[in-house]
Amino acid sequence: MKNKSAQGVVYSTDHGRMCPACGKPASACSCGKKKTGQPADGIVRVGRETKGRKGKGVTIISGVPLSEEEVQALAKELKKRCGSGGTVKDAAIEIQGDHRDTVIEELQKRGWKVKRVGG
Repeated sequence: MKNKSAQGVVYSTDHGRMCPACGKPASACSCGKKKTGQPADGIVRVGRETKGRKGKGVTIISGVPLSEEEVQALAKELKKRCGSGGTVKDAAIEIQGDHRDTVIEELQKRGWKVKRVGG
């Protein structure tokens, strides 16, 4: 027979979801917070990606030194400037289509150091 104290809580309605790593409620867990993986070197990176999109390309803008709300507002302005749709995922702005030149020009006007990444 297995030791019951080592198994932990399988399901509880008291706290909702539980973190598997620390056993605390998911809302109070600090170990499960993901880091964005964005470089914090002050350089905004603009690239093009097609992975998982059936060959359709999107322009990816990462490393923007703004808060989440400000990134949402910037994404809205860039989408309007490019005349295209897009979204914000994991602190990176995705704009449908290849608009790297337009985005780089717009971000440089705002005073940021911008690098083109990828091919």
